[in-house]
Amino acid sequence: MSLLTEIAKRYSCRAYQDKPIEQDKLDRIIEAARLAPSANNKQEWRFVFVRDAKIRQQMQVAANNQPFVGQAPVVIAACAESDYVMRCGQRCGPIDVAIALEHIALQATAEGLGTCWIGSFYPDQVRQILGIPENVAVIELMTLGYPTDQARSKTRAAAEKIACYDHWTF
Repeated sequence: MSLLTEIAKRYSCRAYQDKPIEQDKLDRIIEAARLAPSANNKQEWRFVFVRDAKIRQQMQVAANNQPFVGQAPVVIAACAESDYVMRCGQRCGPIDVAIALEHIALQATAEGLGTCWIGSFYPDQVRQILGIPENVAVIELMTLGYPTDQARSKTRAAAEKIACYDHWTF
C-alpha cells in the first residue's frame, strides 16, 4: 500500500473496541515516533502510553469528559522536555511532538488501528494524573485502539487553494 493511501485512510476515530493492542504493534508505533525528525536532532519528545483502565478514566475527565478518551485502550500523553527556540522564533517542542504524533497516527493506521488528536484537555490535570514534572510541557493527547466507527467523508481544499510556487499568489 502506498503512503498516500495510508494518509487518506487516517481519520479521527471516536469509538473503540474493548480490545487491548498487541505489544508488537505498540513497539512499531513507538519506533515510528522515534524515527521522526526533530529540530537540532534534540528528540525531546516523551510519550506516556496509558493502558490502565482506571488511569484512562481519569484522563477522560482531564480531557473535558470526552467519553471516547476513556474508552480507547490506550491514551498517549505527548510531552516535550525542551524549551529550545529555533532561529525562526518558534519553540521546537510543540512542532517536534506534532511530527512524532503524526508518525504514530500513520503507523497506527497501517496497523489497522484508529487514533484521534485531543486538544481539548487540561494539561495540569494530565500532569498530576501521570506524575509529569513541572519542567515538562504536556503538548497533546492522542487516543489509540481498534475502531468501531468508520471514517466520515473528508472535505479538503483544492491543492491550488493551499499551495503556490515561487511567490505568494493567494
